[in-house]
Amino acid sequence: MIAGLSRVSELVHEWFGALAQFGSVPGIKSDSTKPERRMAVITSIKRNQAGIDVVIPILKQRFGARLRTGEDIVRQHGHTTTWLTNQPPDAVAFVKDTAEVSALVSICNEYQVPVIPYGAGTSLEGHLNAPGGGISVDMSAMNQLIAVHAEDLDCVIQPGITRKELNGQLRDTGLFFPVDPGADATLGGMAATRASGTNAVRYGTMKDNVLSVEAVMPDGSVIRTGRRAKKSSAGYDLTRLLIGSEGTLGVITELNLRLCGIPEAISGGYCGFPDVDAACQTVIETIQYGIPVARIEILDADQVRACNAYSKLDLPETTMLFVEFHGSQQGVREQAERFGEISGGYGGADFHWATREEDRNKLWQARHDAYWAVRNAYPGLYVFATDACVPISNLAECVGAARADAAELGLIAPIVGHVGDGNFHLTVVIDRSDPEALARAETLVGRLARRAIEMDGTCTGEHGVGQGKMAYMEQEMGPALAVMSAIKGAIDPNNIMNPGKIIPALGRA
Repeated sequence: MIAGLSRVSELVHEWFGALAQFGSVPGIKSDSTKPERRMAVITSIKRNQAGIDVVIPILKQRFGARLRTGEDIVRQHGHTTTWLTNQPPDAVAFVKDTAEVSALVSICNEYQVPVIPYGAGTSLEGHLNAPGGGISVDMSAMNQLIAVHAEDLDCVIQPGITRKELNGQLRDTGLFFPVDPGADATLGGMAATRASGTNAVRYGTMKDNVLSVEAVMPDGSVIRTGRRAKKSSAGYDLTRLLIGSEGTLGVITELNLRLCGIPEAISGGYCGFPDVDAACQTVIETIQYGIPVARIEILDADQVRACNAYSKLDLPETTMLFVEFHGSQQGVREQAERFGEISGGYGGADFHWATREEDRNKLWQARHDAYWAVRNAYPGLYVFATDACVPISNLAECVGAARADAAELGLIAPIVGHVGDGNFHLTVVIDRSDPEALARAETLVGRLARRAIEMDGTCTGEHGVGQGKMAYMEQEMGPALAVMSAIKGAIDPNNIMNPGKIIPALGRA
């Protein structure tokens, strides 16, 4: 095993050495104005056309009209909401159950054809692209709430159900699932990318809220990673291995999720600040004082302006914190009062309460629609989002530096983020037809990623690695990247599971 790890480590370093030709070497500081031509390496996955030509007729016979090869449908399933080039699969299979997923993966493994799981198509870092071609497995029809165990605060679901669908079906039980990314993503996709959202500061991310999964492994076998008990010390934590694996180790076909009781009292609102630094300092002190805030989100002035226009709000167009508190009536009141004292110390304006549920919902819907608001504000231009996450004590410095970089590079990049856990996003606006503008955008993303890692943070707080953040994995993970590669090679020796994502392509695809 040690020898195997050593060889994998050599391959990893060879891959990153090749990447140096294109101006971006993870872990090595370089000229920050140089464009980062990462796609030249990322798209070089070997294509097994002979295997694809055999597999598609076999799957067509099995799935009939549910296997589709039309240009529009395959391009949709390679869709990516970043600057990365759309690399569509050869076919899309609309599966109905675990048995069908198992059969499909077995066939693809036999002929070494890539398999790319697909949920709602909301991922941001090229997770859905098929650089070696292959079969996209659309999970949207596997969308059932299988069981609710209200007394145990958990449920069992299929991966194609979305967070809004799940919470709509749970409403009458008095329970809800708390992880809420801006998009109405599928729960399987959220697990695969280790997603989080506005509630993460109180309720955690997907890794904290998935008890176990059922998954189809690369050879077609089906495993379950745990039972419904709230804790276990039985063996390796395979659940956490698959959470965040982005489809590179298996296809998640069922999830057992933790649920929470709907709070007795919910209150929230917004507070304006003179600048981003003052808002960040308020967040840092709020968290350090242990105030159990449920949501605390930052929007800079550019983002507030876009949200006002798109969501029909009339917020002061300055840096803003959106805040929400959950708990008892008295607890919520005390939390809000303490937050008001802290924000006032940093120049925060009077706290504006959203006392009615519909007002709070409108406020948080505007936050979730931040990306679309920026797109609406700059018609005809291309918009993509990137993120980073740092220890809370480094938040103000990292956000300030990101804003300074955007200004220096002449880029529009509104900021919004789940700053209660040190996570924030840039929504970058560019003319995609302008190579120079694209290069400046890549420079901005590169600076943000490297700076976050240097601050002992991460290049991706919740968007995942996919293709877009692969270039920073060695800097962030160090020797652990070789261990990750060894795990991938052992579980998926034919490299059929979403190849070309997270780690270098070490095998055939």
